[in-house]
Amino acid sequence: MSATILDEPLTSTNDEFGDLFDQYVADESLPSPDWLTQLKLDKPRRNIHCISESTRRWKRLLDIVSAGSLLVLLAPVMFLVAIAVRVTSRGPVIFRQTRVGLNLRQKKKDRRGSDSGIEPPEGQERRNSANHRRRDGGFGKPFTVYKFRTMKIDAEKDGPQFATKGDTRVTSIGRFLRKTRLDELPQLWNVLRGEMAFVGPRPERPEFIDGLTREIPNYINRLGLKPGLTGLAQIINGYDNDIESFKRKVNLDLLYLQNCCLLNDIKIMIRTIRVVLTGSGAI
Repeated sequence: MSATILDEPLTSTNDEFGDLFDQYVADESLPSPDWLTQLKLDKPRRNIHCISESTRRWKRLLDIVSAGSLLVLLAPVMFLVAIAVRVTSRGPVIFRQTRVGLNLRQKKKDRRGSDSGIEPPEGQERRNSANHRRRDGGFGKPFTVYKFRTMKIDAEKDGPQFATKGDTRVTSIGRFLRKTRLDELPQLWNVLRGEMAFVGPRPERPEFIDGLTREIPNYINRLGLKPGLTGLAQIINGYDNDIESFKRKVNLDLLYLQNCCLLNDIKIMIRTIRVVLTGSGAI
């Protein structure tokens, strides 16, 4: 079994979505998640609405119990981290950033057609999909994500950019927080509020998502589930900062979408503990 191919290929009568799995073939650079429970589906899942209501309810209950319990148990740790961030660098303790969340919009065919040869009435501009108002926020629901600050306050004075290995913008305590994933703990509040799930695809920044959607076929389909604090891509692929790693992330997120169930969520949460303890995949 490979990281990107199910034991039994899924089939769908919907050609537009049916070739989704043909876009991504086995990637030998990825470890094989043999431990992942494989679901036998009649057709590929598009989004969270394709998951049974009972599974969605159990998944939400797991989110509430897990996030609530960890917020209480780890409160002393979070307090110490907050002090460490405050005394080691200038700036706020909590870093707030806009991310793109769940996307339930489905692509529709443009019946107007760009080659129809029909000109708009005189004095009226032809509407362009690149700047049409319906495109605003069209990649998913934006929300504010919370993290302990790990970078200097002027880290993006030259504009948004991905973190890199040995990034000089990262503070001294920030490197430790990133390696141990302690910087992600405030997102337990996002989970409790229902903006995120405990397990799911990582939310992306709106500044990057447009370019990634153009570069990677079907990238937007990974947002068919509520974004997660951890997930299959996070524990296998780690941080991503180039196109190839983003492709692997999409690969694994789509695999999780097709096998999303309570049992797999528990398995992923358990394996996340090992990732946190070893600092695997950190930048």
